Amino acid sequence: MDQAERLRNIIKRQEYQPRQIITASSRVITVTSGKGGVGKTSVSVNLAIALSRLGKRVVILDADFGLANIEIMLGIRPAYNLADLMFKGKGMREIITYGPENIGFISGGSGINEMANLNKTQIVDLIQKLAELDQLADIIIVDTGAGIGNSVLEFVASSEEVLLVATPEPTSITDAYALLKSLNKNSSYHRAKTVVNLIANQVRNAGDADELHEKLGIVVSKFLNIDIEFLGAIPYDDNMSKAILRQEPVVLSAPSSAAARSILEIASKIGDVSLPAQDQGFGIMRLFSSVIRMKFGRK
Repeated sequence: MDQAERLRNIIKRQEYQPRQIITASSRVITVTSGKGGVGKTSVSVNLAIALSRLGKRVVILDADFGLANIEIMLGIRPAYNLADLMFKGKGMREIITYGPENIGFISGGSGINEMANLNKTQIVDLIQKLAELDQLADIIIVDTGAGIGNSVLEFVASSEEVLLVATPEPTSITDAYALLKSLNKNSSYHRAKTVVNLIANQVRNAGDADELHEKLGIVVSKFLNIDIEFLGAIPYDDNMSKAILRQEPVVLSAPSSAAARSILEIASKIGDVSLPAQDQGFGIMRLFSSVIRMKFGRK
């Protein structure tokens, strides 16, 4: 029996046991994009701060493993990352680093890419620790890598709420469609359980946002089995670029700017959403269980 098969068997036996002791779980929102350079991570960080201001306990998981986008964006270097949780005996509370407005973030490290090295004890331990994270946050934002690689699709297909960030550039629209096309082909994707919301970023005017939504929406509805909801637009704003260079979220450095106001409006929409009873408490533990099954359960 090889390592992957042993891991599959462990997952089958263990993944649901912790639910017996859990009374509530977090809301997980996966932020993704079809290409880099569209402001996805900046959107994740600023939305986290805006949601924290609405009274939510927010933790960002940097799922762009091997890179350090969130910590660079915040100008904070964490002591530990997800790999320390899985392989070095660190606890969930130890690997969460807190930034402005008390938002927490978890650096991915090598993370999921090393999942095949987990033994039975580590799998059980990881699931229990993820259950603890579900109790520490009301909302967990998963900031994926850009593009349509397997590690991105595993998180997107496993999620119940997806925020797709795109810009009016033709390449961004094309790549966003490519991501949705790959998602549509993924056997783990189920239209009924995954809500995809579009955020139009770096738009010059309202017409740009409408055109982006229309172009993407038409081809998706025609060729793919996916529904896209338009969540809102963030205008092109020099304050955003300056904030990124200063490693400070724009909602803090320029709170009255057009970009900051738009982000706050989008956060309010997210915070106002009331999930159906059956969707309450999806949680990061279930998302990771699904990701693990996708990564190692294919036979």
